Amino acid sequence: MNNKDDMTQETPEQQPDIQEEAPQTEQPAPEDETQETPEASETSEKPEKGEKIKPKAKAKIDELEKKLAESNDKYMRMLAEYDNYRRRSQKERENIYADVRADTVSKFLPVYDNLARAVQNETDGETRKGVEAILTQFKALLTSLGVTEIEAVGKKFDPAYHEALLHVEDEKYGEGEIVMELEKGFMLGDRVIRFAKVQVAN
Repeated sequence: MNNKDDMTQETPEQQPDIQEEAPQTEQPAPEDETQETPEASETSEKPEKGEKIKPKAKAKIDELEKKLAESNDKYMRMLAEYDNYRRRSQKERENIYADVRADTVSKFLPVYDNLARAVQNETDGETRKGVEAILTQFKALLTSLGVTEIEAVGKKFDPAYHEALLHVEDEKYGEGEIVMELEKGFMLGDRVIRFAKVQVAN
């Protein structure tokens, strides 16, 4: 009986292997150590210290420097032109303002002339004082606007300020001396707005 049982009993070698084989995972292939990284490739392209610049690169640099110089020159010219335009415009505005002032003041000068003649010809004391007060106020107004009278009598004739209407020969006066003022002249700043009309001796 024991022999039979021994015959039917399977030996360990005959027993099927019930252990499942563990799935084999593919191991990543080792990276090629000789492969260059992007950083390594970039650094390899940079010229080493002391290395000469290539002719093509130098030509490109020269071209860029030339364009930069041209652009800078155009900018400086444009800046100078704008500055000249600004100064010219400012001067034109000042001239226009001076012209308007001179034209406005000129229209009031006949009123001054009438008041001056009224003071000379008025005999009534009270009326004369009233006209003199108005004339004084008018002169103050002209002065506040920058208007000044041109000196004439006793001065030497100057065509830049005087207009000779009459001429007289008289030895008691010097040559070209103004002996009479026929109409008072005025200036606005350094600009003549009406020449003084005078009589000149000799």
